[in-house]
Amino acid sequence: MDGATSLAGRLLVAMPGIGDPRFEHAVILVCSHDDEHAMGVRLDAPAPGVDVAEVLKRLDLPPSETPKARPVLVGGPVDRERGFVIHSDDWLSADSSLPFGEGLAMTATRDALVAMGDAVAGPRRAVLALGYAGWDEGQLESELAENVWLVAEAEQDIIFDLDHASKWSRALRQVGVSEAGTLSGQSGRA
Repeated sequence: MDGATSLAGRLLVAMPGIGDPRFEHAVILVCSHDDEHAMGVRLDAPAPGVDVAEVLKRLDLPPSETPKARPVLVGGPVDRERGFVIHSDDWLSADSSLPFGEGLAMTATRDALVAMGDAVAGPRRAVLALGYAGWDEGQLESELAENVWLVAEAEQDIIFDLDHASKWSRALRQVGVSEAGTLSGQSGRA
């Protein structure tokens, strides 16, 4: 798959009536997409009662210097015990960061958590998600053809801000949908 058709660095916005309660009103950042698979992290589902400072403490890592409590996100139903840090590309681990999109990277190692807690040397913006959403060969393309997802540009605020409740409606506005009620989950063929 060439860069022009890859959705890495773009958002998937769930259509109403997606048919899978795990993805109702989901906004997913696609981190990797090629001919064999796609992988993304849900941006709008905070894990109840878990924040980054608590995760750092559990792992005996230095406490976060971030002044606000940052929730940990439920990134998707696959591998929910594994953490993925989505961050700005001003910090990269030479061995484990995957740059994608414009100014973004994903790192799934302990050093990313340490960096996330460092307001001086770490990434300018970062979010921690547990788990991910994954698609096998052709599965995402099939779902797109069936009108399951809309594709939007990945704005930094939608990725990193704390207003999780409005991310779906803001992502819809990016693709020109001002009122979600005007959407239909039904697909059609000419």
